[in-house]
Parts: sequence; structure tokens; C-alpha cells
Amino acid sequence: MAKHQFQTEIGQLLKLMTHSLYSNKEIFIRELVSNSSDAIDKFNHMRLTDEAFKNEDWSGQININLDEEDNSLTIADNGIGMNEEDLMNNLGTIAKSGTKAFVENLTGDAKKDSNLIGQFGVGFYSVFMVSDNVEVITKKAGEEQAYKFATDGTGEFEITPVTKEAHGTVMYIKLKEEEKEFLQKARVETIVKKYSNHIAYPIMMHYKAEETEGEGDDAVTKTVRKSEQVNAATALWALPKAELKKEDYLEFYKGLSHSDDEPLKYLHNKVEGAQEFTTLFYIPKIAPMDMNRADYSSHVKLYVKRVFITDDDKELLPTYLRFVMGIIDSEDLPLNVSREILQDNKILANIKQSSTKKILQAIKKLKGEDADIFTAQYNNLIKEGIYTDYINKDLLLDIVKYKSSTEEGMVTFADYTSRADSEKKEIYYIIGENEQVLRNSPLLEAYKKANIEVLLMDNKNEDTIVTPMIGEYGEWELKDITVIPAPDSKTEEEKEEISKEFKTLTEKIKEVLGETVKEVKITTRLTQSPSCVVKDASSPLAGMEEMFAQMGKTMPETPLILELNPDHEMVKKLDKLEKEAMFEDISWILFDSAKLAEGLEPKDKAAFSARIARVATEAL
Repeated sequence: MAKHQFQTEIGQLLKLMTHSLYSNKEIFIRELVSNSSDAIDKFNHMRLTDEAFKNEDWSGQININLDEEDNSLTIADNGIGMNEEDLMNNLGTIAKSGTKAFVENLTGDAKKDSNLIGQFGVGFYSVFMVSDNVEVITKKAGEEQAYKFATDGTGEFEITPVTKEAHGTVMYIKLKEEEKEFLQKARVETIVKKYSNHIAYPIMMHYKAEETEGEGDDAVTKTVRKSEQVNAATALWALPKAELKKEDYLEFYKGLSHSDDEPLKYLHNKVEGAQEFTTLFYIPKIAPMDMNRADYSSHVKLYVKRVFITDDDKELLPTYLRFVMGIIDSEDLPLNVSREILQDNKILANIKQSSTKKILQAIKKLKGEDADIFTAQYNNLIKEGIYTDYINKDLLLDIVKYKSSTEEGMVTFADYTSRADSEKKEIYYIIGENEQVLRNSPLLEAYKKANIEVLLMDNKNEDTIVTPMIGEYGEWELKDITVIPAPDSKTEEEKEEISKEFKTLTEKIKEVLGETVKEVKITTRLTQSPSCVVKDASSPLAGMEEMFAQMGKTMPETPLILELNPDHEMVKKLDKLEKEAMFEDISWILFDSAKLAEGLEPKDKAAFSARIARVATEAL
């Protein structure tokens, strides 16, 4: 007998299970049955591909035994089983999903929190919501030694060698006194039908029932053991769509997603012809918790002729669709397909491309609230797709959305072009880190005056990389307003005249600011602000933000162009100001405040504050 300490984080988890997550206790049956189904899937694949098991007389089955006298519930399967190392890795540790991440995502709402259990791969531990004592007796297929894992849900567990005839796993759960509802046949049957009805193996329930023999005075009532299959045991995706109701799809999703939430959308397709395959995909309303982690889990299972192959292949769909859950079932792949074969398989590549297009077309058709939910959860992944998936770029460009300077909510490129000047065919945008800063940018003033819409791209790190890759939307060219001339009603002659009028002023300010600015000039792009800063389009570093962002490096600071509003009182008075010290202070204030308006920081904050104080004192 070997005693072990639970991983530290599992101690936290067990405490949560026993003291906090009480609102939805029934999910422990969902989680344990799901684990059993996975174990049977794995052995079924082994039996069909490994010569050592091909002659075994076997069919997958899950057994649930209700024992009221012992106050225990047992869930058993004849799947692949576990050895001592598997028990340590799977039950003694949570190496992949991380209990820490699970705990960090807790909301305080017990029902919502219990839905996280399956998503974080900590499903086995849900049993401690109803039990203080659990034993797992298991034997791995192809091995002689069986083992018993036992714990009372505190800080320790024991692993003991035992005898077990057949491979598979038996989970013996001693229920708490107050949890006897889970020994009621009707209650457990309802839970199985709710979450596990479409598990492809029979789920047999064994229970005691009273049976009457004879009639009248000769009637004798006896207690007998009965067995009954309580699930449909059909691969839902293999059934014709005409035979399925919305409720069937939703029930299947609950088991797949380990939650009670409804999906945003589901797609069930069967493809026949040169290749035959069936897909059933779900788009969750709430993004998977690990979606933005480097070690995210795949949520798509691959089957061949209804035989489970893998649920750990991230190549089944493009990486940017990692939020999609579901099933791919191929009729053409070999049952003994390896991970290496999958990575470079033409059949799977065709399935992947066909599935991707179907999913994107379905997303494009989302309307109203559903479209808004999708955008809120997954818009950044669609941008990732634009950058990585050239084949489906046009579809992705129809889906991606941005904030707008003139419209409420998020808008598509199609929305924008429907309102814009159809002769110019230009889509204007500005990139920054903060929506409010972008909305208040002086660079927008001329566009507001001309009633021209500008897209506000406020995810700087991502948009700086992705937007240059877009280039065009159909015949419409994307234009960064920070490097192009603003809309203007004045003629070139009028502009030249104004520049001459303020030539002395701009030269003098350039002298004050020195190499900090590339140029100081008069502009007609401003209507309210006294000044703004713009990028130098002629700089050798212009347009290289994408390259630096890809390398994970900060763009070298390059001199900006300071533009002044000739109609602003501050600029007019500065042109006539004779106090040299005051002139210098205001010149710097015009520059630094213009940088602040674009979300940039003054190089010397202390000096900026001091200048503001001096100018304010003078004004008072």
C-alpha cells in the first residue's frame, strides 16, 4: 500500500467540491459516465488496430449499480483501464488543465462554477460533492496487475495492487447520508437521459425493485435485482437530420461541453461522393476557458466509421476556430491511422477545408443578438484567421467587425461600404489602444466635419499586424488616416497661402522642438483642437509596425510631424507672442498635448507638468 499527497492545487479543488459547489450536484454522474465512455472509446480503437486485442470477444458497456443498503453507487466500464502511472497522472495530478486556472475562473455563482468542472478536465473530482469516500479499481488492457485508488477527499490518497479479472475501471462511491436521492432509480435515469442519452454504448442500470407473483391471497411480493438500459446508445451524428429534434442536439451538446448552456449555433452535415464524412459542430455562446492559452485543448473528436480515434488533434480545424466543439466522422480514413498520418493526410485536409467553409458560412449568417454574442466572444480569433488563412480570407472579412466613429455597436466592412462614397472606394481607419482616446482623436475632426465614417481599431497589438494584411475589401482600399491627407474643401492655392502666412511661426516652433519632431506645419484637418501629431509616411520605418509586432519588439521611436490649426485662437496668439520663455513652453505644450490626445506619452512628464503650471500661473 502506497500513500501519496494530492497535488497542492487539488487540495484547493477538493475543498471547493465539498464546501462550495452544491447547486448542481447531479453533474458528477455526467462527468463519471463521460470518463467511462472515453475509456471505452480508447479500448475500442485499440481492439480494432492492435493485433493483440483483435480476437477479444468484447462490446463496450457502462454499468451503474444502485445499492441502497450499502448507501453506495458504482459506475463501471470495460474500457482501456489505468495502471499505477495513469492513476498518479490522471487522479493525483491535474497537469494539463490546471486547477489554478479553474480556481481563477470561479465566479462566485455556484451553478456557473459547477459548469467549469468538465471544461477544466477536473470532472472526476466532482464526485466529492456527494461523497466522502471513493475507490477506483482499475486494470489496464494488456497488463496483468490491477490497482485500487482510494481517498476520503482530504489531503491523501492510497494506491494498492489488487486483483481484477478484466480490463476496465470500477468507481465505488460511498454517498453522504444526505445524498440518498442518487440511489433512486428514477432520479439517476433522468440524469443519464439528460446528459448521456447519446453516448454510443449501452448504459445499464442495476437496481432493486419489488415484484409481485401470483394473485389475490396467493400473491407474494419479493425484492429482486433488475437491469435496464437507460440511454439510447446511438451515435447522434450518424442519424438522419430528419429524425432529430432541436432537443436532441441540445442534449448531446450538454455532454460534449460539460455544461447546461445552449450553444449559439449547431451545424450537422453529411457529405457523400468521392469522400464520405459526417460533421456535427457547435459554436458555444461562451468561449472555452482555455481558448487564449497556448496549451488549449481541442474540442473536436475524430471518429472513423463511428470508432473513436482522437480528441487531441489540433489540426482537425484551423487554430483560429479552436472554440468550435463537435464531431468529425470519416468513412474513408483507415482505423489504424496514426498522428503522423493525420498531419499530412489529403482526406483529412479536404474534410478540414470543407468544414471550415461550412462553419464560416454559418457564422456569416448569424443575425441580431446571436451575431453580437459571437463578435463579443470571438472577433479577435476571426482577425487571427484573416492573418493565417488566405484561402478563406474573403469569408473572414465578411465576418470581422470593428467599432465606428459614426455608428453604435460594431460594424462589418459591408456595413461600412454600404454608407461610404462609392466613387472613392476607400475605407478609413485609425489604430490605437483605447476606444475613448481614438474617439477623441484630433485626427478625426476633419472626418467628422465631412461626415465620413472611420473604423476605430482599438486592439493595437493585433490590429497593427492584421490590418496591413487586409489591404483591400473587394474593390475598396483600406486607408490609415494617420498617414494620409485629411478631407479638405480648400484648394491647393489656399493651403499654400495659409502656410506662407504662418511660415515664421512653424519655423520658430521647429527650432524650439528640434529633432523631437520631423516637421512643423499648418494643417486644415483640425476644426477644434489647436494641434495634432501624425506619422511620417516617408520614414524608412513607416509601415514596419507589423514586422516589429511579429518579432515581439517595440517599434523604435521615430520623429512625428506636428500639425497646427491656423484657425485656433491659441495658434493665432502664439504667432504674435513676444515672450520667448512663454513661447517655448506653449510650443512644447502643443506638441505634448497632441501626443496625449493620440494615446502617446510626453517624453518628459515632469517638464510637461512644469510648463502647464507656468502657463497657467501667467494666465492667472
